[in-house]
Amino acid sequence: MSHKPKLRVVQQKSTIGERYQFERTISGLGLRGPNTQVVVDNTPSFRGMIKKVIHLVSVEEIDG
Repeated sequence: MSHKPKLRVVQQKSTIGERYQFERTISGLGLRGPNTQVVVDNTPSFRGMIKKVIHLVSVEEIDG
């Protein structure tokens, strides 16, 4: 059985002063502030969200 890799997303910077759209994307990913992290599926929709806010987060691929 193959496990799909997942993505660990860690918020590095605050959304203060950022566009509202970026704040919504960060909360849509489940992040609540600097140094919070979530593990999400490696799907095109999550990758698209991460790409939008890549300047605020760090991403690492982990085994599901």
